[in-house]
Amino acid sequence: MIIRQAKIEDVPLIVEMLANDELGKLREDFQEPLPEKYYSAFENIDNDPNQELVVILNEHDQVIGTLQLSFIQYLTYQGGIRAQIEAVRVHQNHRNKGVGKQLFQWAIKRSKERGAHVVQLTTDKKRPDALKFYKTLGFVDSHEGMKLHII
Repeated sequence: MIIRQAKIEDVPLIVEMLANDELGKLREDFQEPLPEKYYSAFENIDNDPNQELVVILNEHDQVIGTLQLSFIQYLTYQGGIRAQIEAVRVHQNHRNKGVGKQLFQWAIKRSKERGAHVVQLTTDKKRPDALKFYKTLGFVDSHEGMKLHII
């Protein structure tokens, strides 16, 4: 399998994967044609050197998974860099086949290359299988996350 930077033509497939679960279908607006706001967001991500949106391809060059990796510079940890993994999805036909593990191995390696001292992620408490999977990769639920939706 190949992992590469996402291209604009991948956006509909990525959004379709993001919308294809119980929580995602409540958050996303997947339709054809895809709303312009997704393409604008892609352009912002693609132009930001601290954002990497990637896809993983199968042996037929089909997009079967995605994740976004963000690099956050901050003053703590002596000016450290924190890598944040977001929007991880594997196409429903390719789950439980090691695709997610490959994406995470890539993300961790890439985080080391960029000088990050920690890789973090959040997961909704309504996704117990995801939490279990992340723990198998060595992630520890060491902090309590909180959100305030302002829109």
